Amino acid sequence: MRIKNLVLKNFRNYSSEQFEFCSGLNVLTGRNAQGKTNCAEAVFYLCTGTSPRARRDRQLIKYGCPEAEISSVCGGRYGDICLSARIRENGRELSVNGNRIVRNADLLGNLYAVFFSPQELRLIQDGPDERRRFLNISLSQLSRPYYTALSRYNRILEQRNNLLKDRDTSLVFETLPVWDEQLCAYAAAVAYRRTDYIRRLAPLAAEAHAFLTDGREELAVAPQKKYAGSEQDIKDRLFEELRESCERDVRLGFTSTGPHRDDVEIKIDGEDAKTYASQGQTRTAALAIKLAEVEIFCQFSGEYPVLILDDVLSELDLSRRKKLVARTEGLQTILTCTHAERVLTGREAKRIRIEGGAIKR
Repeated sequence: MRIKNLVLKNFRNYSSEQFEFCSGLNVLTGRNAQGKTNCAEAVFYLCTGTSPRARRDRQLIKYGCPEAEISSVCGGRYGDICLSARIRENGRELSVNGNRIVRNADLLGNLYAVFFSPQELRLIQDGPDERRRFLNISLSQLSRPYYTALSRYNRILEQRNNLLKDRDTSLVFETLPVWDEQLCAYAAAVAYRRTDYIRRLAPLAAEAHAFLTDGREELAVAPQKKYAGSEQDIKDRLFEELRESCERDVRLGFTSTGPHRDDVEIKIDGEDAKTYASQGQTRTAALAIKLAEVEIFCQFSGEYPVLILDDVLSELDLSRRKKLVARTEGLQTILTCTHAERVLTGREAKRIRIEGGAIKR
């Protein structure tokens, strides 16, 4: 799976530009704030329908313009596919092979991508939200049923939380079991797939981490809450947990248990990475998890995703830069950096220089 080209119109600081990518290493170079990351962001947007940086789509539109456009031709084992997005102030229009799609779920799975930037250190350093976000983005690309279950779970969870705030407690206690039955069905699907994903990810992340550190440190990834058994087993257990926490939830005014509260344990040499890891250890651990994600995509889909590495080399020492570049062999990689790093010397790559939102030709 690879992205062949990318067309940007009024996207971020780009007026109009077209990129052509090779199937191997693509290096975007240029000074800071010229548009390298914007290009990488556009590729990820076409894969997931979301930006790794912007909270609102309208932030992607070039200042003073009514709309932005992104389009691309991608190649895979089933042939070429054209993806496009038209982003306006009040909405957007997504298309696959010229056919407009209504649901974001229909965009997912057409082109896979794994995105890593220095901001991805939040995966280790920040709270559980970031780790759940990582799981949700990755699993949603791989499984439309997961994306659907997650969306419905979040919608019902919001309705349940609204009910818990109702002052008529007799109505609340009478109605909750109805909501809980629906909630647990989708919660079980989410929890089951997350557990399976982490089980697959853990050994791959440990191997990638050992490669980057020459085996000097050991990375362990595990779900904080263990969900065992089938989806039905998980559903039954979650329903029981909701029943037991019912009175507490009414007092709190929100749902205190479920997959929306779960976390992932990340340890280095047996110690909690969030609490004890140095900046360098944190960076390496996060990168190892992302490299493991690449392998997971290949396991699930049979094809490697596009690997997007945004301003990563400057954050690593020379030894780990070389190891990372070696690890990208055989992958289509989009790498951004301020200049052509010496670790790339002798490595065949397509180099694209960007200045002021345009390719310097």
